[in-house]
Amino acid sequence: MQSLLRILARIGDKTGALGTLVSTMGCAACFPAIASLGAAVGLGFLSQWEGLFLNTLLPLFAGIALVANFLGWFSHRQYWRTALGMTGPAMVLATMYPLWDFWWSTYLLYGGIVLMLATSLWDMFYPAKRRCADGACDAVSTPQAKLRVAIIGTGSAAFAAAIRAVEEGAEVTVIEAGMVGGTCVNVGCVPSKILIRAAYVAHLQAHHPFQGLSKHTPALDRKALVAQQQARVEELRHAKYENILETNPGINLMRGYAHFENAQTLIVRQADGSEQRIVADRILIATGRSPQIPDVPGLAGTPFWTSTEALIAEETPEHLIVYGGSVVALELAQAFLRLGSSVTLIARGTLLSKEDSAIGVALKTILEAEGMHILTNTDVKTVHFDGKGFALETSAGTITGDRLLVATGRKPNTEGLDLDRAGIKTDERGAIIVDDHLCTSAPNVYAAGDCTNTLQFVYVAAAAGTRAAINMTGGDATLNLSTVPAVVFTDPQVATVGLTEAQAAKLGIVTDSRTLTLDNVPRALANFDTRGFIKLVADKNTGRILGAQVLAGEGGEIIQTAALAISNRMTVADLAGQLFPYLTMVEGLKLCAQTFTKDVSQLSCCAG
Repeated sequence: MQSLLRILARIGDKTGALGTLVSTMGCAACFPAIASLGAAVGLGFLSQWEGLFLNTLLPLFAGIALVANFLGWFSHRQYWRTALGMTGPAMVLATMYPLWDFWWSTYLLYGGIVLMLATSLWDMFYPAKRRCADGACDAVSTPQAKLRVAIIGTGSAAFAAAIRAVEEGAEVTVIEAGMVGGTCVNVGCVPSKILIRAAYVAHLQAHHPFQGLSKHTPALDRKALVAQQQARVEELRHAKYENILETNPGINLMRGYAHFENAQTLIVRQADGSEQRIVADRILIATGRSPQIPDVPGLAGTPFWTSTEALIAEETPEHLIVYGGSVVALELAQAFLRLGSSVTLIARGTLLSKEDSAIGVALKTILEAEGMHILTNTDVKTVHFDGKGFALETSAGTITGDRLLVATGRKPNTEGLDLDRAGIKTDERGAIIVDDHLCTSAPNVYAAGDCTNTLQFVYVAAAAGTRAAINMTGGDATLNLSTVPAVVFTDPQVATVGLTEAQAAKLGIVTDSRTLTLDNVPRALANFDTRGFIKLVADKNTGRILGAQVLAGEGGEIIQTAALAISNRMTVADLAGQLFPYLTMVEGLKLCAQTFTKDVSQLSCCAG
């Protein structure tokens, strides 16, 4: 049904204006009057065509106008002025033809003509603005009444949507119970990358590869590091979020917890216990995610860390146990290892199990070489805390430490929203199901960001928020996730885009791939750091690049070039023929592409 309405809306865009023009031709009903006037000025031959106009052209024009305006109804509600103001009078005048001998019929006739032309010109030059939900178009606000948009959340998706919706003329209310800015700036991307960078610098001081430079263990003041980190967090939160609220009059912040009363109404419970009801034309859910805590006996009630607590901890644990084997677990485990903690990492499966298996294997070797103790394919059976430290009973034995970081994934923040009252569907994990227009299963309700079943990246969330706003305000934008680069900020970094060999095989694509170790990349040699590899996956029949997997220092700076190559449907031959600046890590992509046809170890420097 939604697809049908979307099609009608798009047809209506085209035919609404057509209906206006065709309706103007309904003035064929006025031809008898025109013929009479013609006779008065010596043009009596016009009366010969009167029957044709009344019996043939009038019904034809009226029928076309009615159909066109009916379709236009789906797109522009104000086309009713055309339908009633033009086609209607034309039909009425036609049916009243036998009464035209009365003196007042002339005034009625010319009044109808004026009305038809006026409404036609009005809709031609001042069309109503279309506003859609789920591709079906709804009632349009009058020029004096702005579209009311309510957004639950204030993170990346929420603010991107709010800004764009205001640009499109909407009046926006954002609802937030906690800290403005969402996960990324407050407890995610920003503070974690500051911590990771500080740990990297500390590691270089003690473990750099250059002879002639003394090595030493840095003196660590964790409290000072946290203070600097949080100062930058507050600075960015104010610049990118709070300042927008202060300077953009179209965005209003309401404090409190929101839940649905129905698909058009939110109830916001405020700090004082009072409730406020918000009725909106469009609603966007952008509530993000929070740490998922596994149901392990003994874990609840203990002072374990999630990433949120770990990032602002002013202490450096003597022995940190990290439970998890994916992005957050690996990034923070290596950071604390480099800041001086002993680290044991326990993973239920392999490291980065969703990526190419070679990445997890190579990264495990690298982290173990730095001194991390890693247990893969290990289950935690119970957790015990004695007031001083943790003891974890695992399938590999008992692991003890003074701190425990749980990083086993994140869950969508959808509990308590009463989504069922609005008819909003979720998947088995509670993520809101959206289509490529960010529409939920409820009319006029959209969702964007980590609370949905799309990819969990802040840049995807922002893009989704913008596109949701475009669609909420009458546009037609889709979220294309066919080529999404991703980075894990370990050292070396893991960077991926497109398909792995296994993913391509599931799609029935026969692939050819090459893996280039970094001892073949001149810049890696100059850095005295050849850990990792670059891998390209291509369609065996066409040579078109399908995916790239990178484990390398600054891998995140490499992967966007691969993403552009995939987006532009380049082949390995195309990529191999490009000019790359010498002694850059990204040159490794060109070298890897060359390995499909050459032995790059036998090439001179910069050989093209």
